[in-house]
Amino acid sequence: MNHETVPLGKIIGLGRNYQKHADEMGVKAPATEPIFFLKPSSSFVPDGGTVIFPERVERLEHEVELAVVIGRTAKHVPVERAKDFILGYGVLLDMTARDLQDKAKHAGEPWTLSKGFDTFCPISNIVDKGKVSDPQSLELQLFVNGEMKQRGHTKDMIFPVAWTIAHLSNIMTLERGDVIATGTPEGVGAVKRGDHLEARIPGLVTLKVKVDAPSKRL
Repeated sequence: MNHETVPLGKIIGLGRNYQKHADEMGVKAPATEPIFFLKPSSSFVPDGGTVIFPERVERLEHEVELAVVIGRTAKHVPVERAKDFILGYGVLLDMTARDLQDKAKHAGEPWTLSKGFDTFCPISNIVDKGKVSDPQSLELQLFVNGEMKQRGHTKDMIFPVAWTIAHLSNIMTLERGDVIATGTPEGVGAVKRGDHLEARIPGLVTLKVKVDAPSKRL
């Protein structure tokens, strides 16, 4: 399924959902409920597209993640029924302006600026959920210019997919096309203009994008 077949909606990103990623960032992982944030739908980029490296950003980093796409309206969903509300899965990149995020953290401010630039959420085509027997049994890989930079496994999530859907649906209504970015494993790192990124869930789906500078304003 491509993005024309399934119009995508809001993006709900989980923060620090892998212990080793929290460790590499020098922060505490959440214990009882996930940290989450929102990214605008204008940050979506399809396979083969371009991530724009904004002029005001000094350090742009990759974060490879499992994307869960909601298939129908979900509100107050019990954990045991959560998978009934999934349309499919993909792989995405939660691009992060790390310098701006660090400033926001130190000031006690939201992360929206660092996460919300246009093109900061490349996402693959969506694979029907029937092709994934267990979303906690998938490997995630990220390559920069052909060199593997991230490799993790969804079994290591602190908050698994079904639990996350149930939890979020008790906070906000999840709608068809909404995307849950389920957090990144360890190995996040910087990219530069001209880099080629390839995210994979081996045997399931691949996403390829390039990084470029903004177009010159007239």
